[in-house]
Amino acid sequence: MSQTFKTNVNNTFDFEINQEAVTKLDAIQISDSEFHVIHHHKSYKVDIQESNFNNKTYQVKVNNNRYNINIFNDLDILIKEMGFAIGSTKHVNSIKAPMPGLILEIQVKENQEVKENDTLLILEAMKMENIITSPRDGIIKSITASQGDAVEKNQLLIEFE
Repeated sequence: MSQTFKTNVNNTFDFEINQEAVTKLDAIQISDSEFHVIHHHKSYKVDIQESNFNNKTYQVKVNNNRYNINIFNDLDILIKEMGFAIGSTKHVNSIKAPMPGLILEIQVKENQEVKENDTLLILEAMKMENIITSPRDGIIKSITASQGDAVEKNQLLIEFE
């Protein structure tokens, strides 16, 4: 089974690269950060200028052209789709039901100021009480659910100003 990586270059171009293509790459390491690569009978001098392994971001210079590269694997994409990506919650303007369930309690009111991680509501799903907390500091603009409501997955519950 071959793993596929999704890459984004300069926040403009998206590519998919599989592990097989990486292993077949004709590259020779010259130093810790420099490589000589031959691709389609053309020679390239590649220098990794900056790398952040934890964030999977790299700045690479190829024949004196600089590129900013982000690399994502299937797990990174799944985490982002689920809304657990680091920093992504800071721009959330609404809370949607993460799963179908029953609203047991709403602990905020419209126009109320909330802090990050304050409890907003309690959602019962699969016989478990799930505490839904605020992803950021803000003011509650509207509440579209009421205590006792049965809600569907992705149903809008709360909006922020």
